[in-house]
Amino acid sequence: MDSIDEQVIGCLLRNARATFSEIGSEVGLSAPAVKRRVDRLVASGAIRGFTAQIDPDVLGWQTEAYVELYCKGTVAPEDLRRSLERVPEVVGAATVSGAADALVHMLASDVKQLERALERIRDEPNVDHTRSVIVLSRLIDRPRT
Repeated sequence: MDSIDEQVIGCLLRNARATFSEIGSEVGLSAPAVKRRVDRLVASGAIRGFTAQIDPDVLGWQTEAYVELYCKGTVAPEDLRRSLERVPEVVGAATVSGAADALVHMLASDVKQLERALERIRDEPNVDHTRSVIVLSRLIDRPRT
């Protein structure tokens, strides 16, 4: 990956629907050259896909929380992932160091929906308990590069 690939990725992060011509104008390449680079980045796995960024508020998902998850004994990350995938309110999750076993990012329409989702998570056989914090305001929300 070179600096032009990084610029192409930066353009796609800002607007995944940008045309190859638009990206080419920004990075100084022809549209076919940009297409070849994007195809190569996709084939290498550097670009895993193209998605839409949604505004949770517009969709009515006004309650956001981060949940520390504590497991009973040792749980394989893959088993934990399978459990969490069944809860649609879970929008992100990671195993972490420290006292908690995982940190889970959740979105819900309201506190009642969040509570029901937390109950489903707590009902999983490997989950001991959770500790939640509700987001009051989002200060920085940058796309990953």
